[in-house]
Amino acid sequence: MVNKLLKAIVLGDVLQRVLYRNRPYEKNIGETKELYNIWLEKCKRVVENGNRKTFIKTIYELVEAFDKIELDNNLVKPKVGIVGEILIKYHPFGNSFVTKKLEEEGSEVILPDFMGFVKYVAINKVIQSKMLKIDKGMSTIYKLAIDFIEVIEKDVKKAFKKSKKEYLMPTKIWHLSETVSKVLSTGNQTGEGWFLTAEMLEYIENGIQNIICVQPFACLPNHVVGKGVIKTIRDMYPKANIVPVDYDPGASETNQTNRIKLLVTVAKDNLETNKM
Repeated sequence: MVNKLLKAIVLGDVLQRVLYRNRPYEKNIGETKELYNIWLEKCKRVVENGNRKTFIKTIYELVEAFDKIELDNNLVKPKVGIVGEILIKYHPFGNSFVTKKLEEEGSEVILPDFMGFVKYVAINKVIQSKMLKIDKGMSTIYKLAIDFIEVIEKDVKKAFKKSKKEYLMPTKIWHLSETVSKVLSTGNQTGEGWFLTAEMLEYIENGIQNIICVQPFACLPNHVVGKGVIKTIRDMYPKANIVPVDYDPGASETNQTNRIKLLVTVAKDNLETNKM
């Protein structure tokens, strides 16, 4: 079960990266999604029945297949990174709605590195805390699983480096811990608050200045984004264009859409300014 889960997470992240990198610029509209559906089924079979050799081979073949998609080099779109709840990219309302609106407004969407959070939790032994009620034995097994993923991701990085499409690499976000500590209050130094902040800083470090911070509407007043984190990051990085958006199904879609439009308008203006 653990083996299948690890393979599914790694292949899922690779699929996500190639999909969102190619789709905004494809010359033949719909080609990326069609190829994605084909490879999604192939990856499911590898997760269920493939051995280690087949699994690694699939990573390289997948990236090579998407490299054949012809892109329109005349299109220039701002990159917008999404951060949010741990599983925001799998949320049926938040992810699809925000991503769709960003793409409609002419953005290249960058989705969060889910494994970044998982690895952070394992490395910093948050899983041993009473809050998560997991014993040391389970923590050790979990850490071994993360070490295995680190080995696999070496092949993911090699496959991406062979491509000319500049895919965002898997990252080790805990090297940002000192900077995160300058942003967060003492009470938010572990868990989700830490990760949300680190992920925003990771985007900025990779040259992605435009960020949508997606949060549950009901939690916003007391959440990490309500504690001045976004303001602090803006002060540290004046070029950062960060906008909080809620994904609560009861929230106003008009409000969400207006916030997204504002962010993308600023992002496009900055893109034009940088060209001059």
